[in-house]
Amino acid sequence: MESKLLAILEKNSRISVEQLAAMLDVSEEEVVALLKKLEQDRTILGYHTIIDWEKAGKETVTALIEVKVTPQRGLGFDKIAERIYQFPEVISVFLMSGGFDLTVVVEGKTMKDVALFVAQKLAPMEGVLSCATHFVLKKYKQDGFIFGPEPKDQRAAIWL
Repeated sequence: MESKLLAILEKNSRISVEQLAAMLDVSEEEVVALLKKLEQDRTILGYHTIIDWEKAGKETVTALIEVKVTPQRGLGFDKIAERIYQFPEVISVFLMSGGFDLTVVVEGKTMKDVALFVAQKLAPMEGVLSCATHFVLKKYKQDGFIFGPEPKDQRAAIWL
């Protein structure tokens, strides 16, 4: 039941407790108790809304930054990742395999804001060897949600 609840919430966190109980075929009290447990043990870290800021009239710039770092003895990449994710501009930090170590997702008001963040805060950090910044030009899909016009219904019409 736990994984089923999490899968439902991942798609729509606004679904009511009453609807969740019906979908899971359990009582509302059981749903509330499970939600509380999942929040307390930090399985559920928060509830998030995906917003098309362009439609809302707010200009933002998103960049994905490839970062090569020197891991610290006994701490690996964790300590430097922690220092990086403390910055308010940083949306996400991921440890990667391949040609670089961390992907840092940053948002700013302008490209210049992002460039200044990289030049003044990220690149000079101890342990950072290099950065390669890639600006997002257009979002098509994020976290399972499609940006732009409503996707067309591809189902065939059925005549009775």
